[in-house]
Amino acid sequence: MSRLDWFVLGAALLFVVCWGLYKGRGATTGEGYIGGGRDHRWWLIGLSIIATQTSAITFLSTPGLAYTDGLRFVQFYFGLPLAAIVLSMTALPLYHRLKVSTAYEILEDRFDLKTRLLAACLFLIQRSLAVGITIFAPALVLSVLLGWSIHANILLVGLLVMTYTVVGGTRAVAWAHSSQMVIIAFGMILAGVMTVHRLPPHVSLGDALHVAGGLGRLNAIDLRFDLNNRYNLWSGLIGGFFLMLSYFGTDQSQVQRYLAGSSLTQGRLGLLLNGMVKVPLQFLILLLGVLVFAFYQFQAPPLFFNPGPVKQVLAGPEAPAYRATEADYARAREAQRQRAEAFVTARHGGDAATIAAARMELQRAQAESEAVRQRGLAIIEKANPGTHPSDVNYIFLAYVLSSLPAGLVGLVLAAVFSGSMSSMSGEISALGATTVVDLWRRLIGGSRGVREVWVGRIATFAWGCFAMAFAEYAARLGSLIEAVNILGSLFYGTILGIFITAFYLKRVRGGTAFYAALVAEAGVLLCFKFTAISFLWYNLIGCLAVMGLAWGFSWFQSPGALPEST
Repeated sequence: MSRLDWFVLGAALLFVVCWGLYKGRGATTGEGYIGGGRDHRWWLIGLSIIATQTSAITFLSTPGLAYTDGLRFVQFYFGLPLAAIVLSMTALPLYHRLKVSTAYEILEDRFDLKTRLLAACLFLIQRSLAVGITIFAPALVLSVLLGWSIHANILLVGLLVMTYTVVGGTRAVAWAHSSQMVIIAFGMILAGVMTVHRLPPHVSLGDALHVAGGLGRLNAIDLRFDLNNRYNLWSGLIGGFFLMLSYFGTDQSQVQRYLAGSSLTQGRLGLLLNGMVKVPLQFLILLLGVLVFAFYQFQAPPLFFNPGPVKQVLAGPEAPAYRATEADYARAREAQRQRAEAFVTARHGGDAATIAAARMELQRAQAESEAVRQRGLAIIEKANPGTHPSDVNYIFLAYVLSSLPAGLVGLVLAAVFSGSMSSMSGEISALGATTVVDLWRRLIGGSRGVREVWVGRIATFAWGCFAMAFAEYAARLGSLIEAVNILGSLFYGTILGIFITAFYLKRVRGGTAFYAALVAEAGVLLCFKFTAISFLWYNLIGCLAVMGLAWGFSWFQSPGALPEST
């Protein structure tokens, strides 16, 4: 990286931290620290919701996923717009009417304390683990850039975020999110523009997309219904709908965002803004990965994008075999480049038969290159037992460092760091708030005021430290964007089932819902362990299991007056 890149990166991160500290000053009461003053406008709520979801994983792993698997991951988000509409009509009015600080407060009124604590603890477990994954992504960036220990990087990134989050609470997080989204937008847009600019002069954007499409990277919609297929229209619309209902309706990291709104209308508009923007935003990030894939059809990519395992191979006895495979891969990629050029030429000629023949030749060259690459991966795994064979998290980073001009590299990395900071800050803020409201206030009977602010700060700091500890494990999880969503799906269905049972199954009482949720969660974990069912369906399975079991158990509950509906 050049000095200009370091300056851009450092200036952007310093601005975010200082802006968050400045806007978060004056949080002297528990409500001010946790609720952010409840005076946020819809656009700030919307930006904060989007930023909480938009982590460094989004910019490191998602383009790499598109590079290797195409656009079909976008179907994961198809249930979001519908979920936003449903929640704006149901959950949001209830939360605002009851003036809750966390989503889980209403469960005690409807059921009992242990059901409230169960839902809160499920959130605390899954969200704290997910934060660890989001910390690992930018730590990975620093590790590749500077050659520092990944452990030191995790500590550095985590402490940087906690600086303003612990001090300023929800208000600091929301305002830091606004500046982070500006950095993210500029960084990603300029990266896409420069990628198109760096294509060969005779290759247009349309040509690049046709090349990518000919190699199966524009597969945005899959109409096949298959429970074992992670990403298709039905898993996105149905499984994704239940996931988004739970995430935006019961996850405190999201609920806290629109509870800070000055009114119900402002909260609704912020949530609906996210529903409209998220799918196009995710599509554009995936498209950036497709463009990088098209770029590498005309430029030689490395055999393996993660430089760490490659260095280890080259320092050991497998070095000659790996270098020979690299030479074979270079020859195969050169043949693939020629086929890509021929395909573009055929497309410019306009003859359908010639285009089809050129596409088949390109696909054949791609298959041959991939076969050579698999030989190289086998050597890497032999030399480094336990190395994950996927380099999906490194593809976009390697492209940025090797292909983008000075200044823009720093801006893109600032976008990556801003994404990580925005997600981590929103999540550990929610973890701290849930700890204060659902554990400190309820179990210990802690008083509100200045003392509660300090309890919130200590809890937020403690959860940040736990997340950093889990980040040490994240390197073993493969694609980070998939890992974080699989982790959420293990818990979201059960949590959503508890809430839907509370809202609509009026005959069910507290103990019944509690035991139904325990059994349902065990069932979801068994599905994950012993079946090939796509993780998106866990959200539907968990939700329906809680509702069905609670309804069945309710026929055996002790007689007595049913609780009033909330």
